[in-house]
Amino acid sequence: MKFTEKISRAIKKIKGKLIVSFILWLVLIIVFVAPFSVSLHEALTATGDQDKWAVFFTAIGTQIVKPFQSVQLVIQGETEGYFWATLWRTTLVYILAVSIGIMRAIPKHEFDGIENGSSDWCENGEQYSVLSNKEGIILAEKNYLPVDKRGNVNVLVVGRFWIW
Repeated sequence: MKFTEKISRAIKKIKGKLIVSFILWLVLIIVFVAPFSVSLHEALTATGDQDKWAVFFTAIGTQIVKPFQSVQLVIQGETEGYFWATLWRTTLVYILAVSIGIMRAIPKHEFDGIENGSSDWCENGEQYSVLSNKEGIILAEKNYLPVDKRGNVNVLVVGRFWIW
């Protein structure tokens, strides 16, 4: 199996998770990145004898509870580039985490996700040349091993035996 086929199967497998990851990224921007960048701007532009860390933690405490006000300040250009610097770094880390997730979802071999031992090995009733669909030893739903068949009719039962 080619590497590109593996990647396309992995993306198909996690397409829904990628959509959720994108939505989570948007929420992360609104709830964390925008308040963080506004608070960073306030701390670094503080004047006087104010402790910059105290200003930062006070500002982030007020900005996180009002994330849409932080987004509005970012849109108005009040952060002087702190938002974009924080955004690209956060996005880079987030893309790295999502890439690791995709790499872990890549199938190990071409038979990943294919059920072993199912009756999907045949189509259009061709299993009834060997089995019966009406009577005999039950193998699966609508699949019976006929007892009047010539030859070997030994059956190996794998699973639990329930009495109750």
